[in-house]
Amino acid sequence: MDDFYTEVPRPLIATARDYAPGAIFPSHSHARGQFAYAARGVISVHTPQGNWLVPPQRACWVPARLPHGMRMHGAVNMHNVFIDEAAIFKMGLPPDCQVLDASPLLRQLLAEAVSVEALYAEESRAGRLMALLLDEIAAMAPLPLSAPLPQDARLARLCTQLLQQPSLDHSLDAMAAQAGMSRRTFTRQFRTQTGLAFAQWRQQACLLAAITRLAEGQAVTRVALDLGYASPSAFTAAFRRVLGQAPSDYLSN
Repeated sequence: MDDFYTEVPRPLIATARDYAPGAIFPSHSHARGQFAYAARGVISVHTPQGNWLVPPQRACWVPARLPHGMRMHGAVNMHNVFIDEAAIFKMGLPPDCQVLDASPLLRQLLAEAVSVEALYAEESRAGRLMALLLDEIAAMAPLPLSAPLPQDARLARLCTQLLQQPSLDHSLDAMAAQAGMSRRTFTRQFRTQTGLAFAQWRQQACLLAAITRLAEGQAVTRVALDLGYASPSAFTAAFRRVLGQAPSDYLSN
């Protein structure tokens, strides 16, 4: 990944790179916060706290020094903005990993920023552009495209297995039994440790898998049935309810 920026005395550094389908970056961290925007393709991000999925023309915020790995789904063009800790503090950027929306203005700013030299003059047009870019990044809304992992080892193991083979067919009672917990204890612990009810978490895990598979060219019908939806229309309705668009529109937007 781009590490030359560490000693550059500027609050923001923007870069752009192309990656082949299936490219993987093992767990690593950066001295600066990383705003990773998928101009093309889909990016999955994993940390010790969970998994995040970045669809086309959306982004992921990764805090400074947070260990994380990445995988590219389809051919990816990634725009990165590396932000120093003073700017992170000034703008109140979140302390945890998040998938963020990207406004039309932000997309245009990113397209310009990646051609700005690292040592731009801060009082120049380039400096004002980068300052506006920081403002716009800080204004972006988070998207429900994550599957946080519980701290409890039993729950984390079960969630990791479900992420590997996500399906709506995994019931709460079956998961509780595998964890050796009562339904009530499982429900309470799961919500406390992930911030989500199990049904919400399961839906988000399926949604992450769906976006990844669609980006790799799988048909909507196959994806829907593999993930346990009763029909492609039921899958499309669930997808639209969470993300506001049909699957085909969402990925081609």
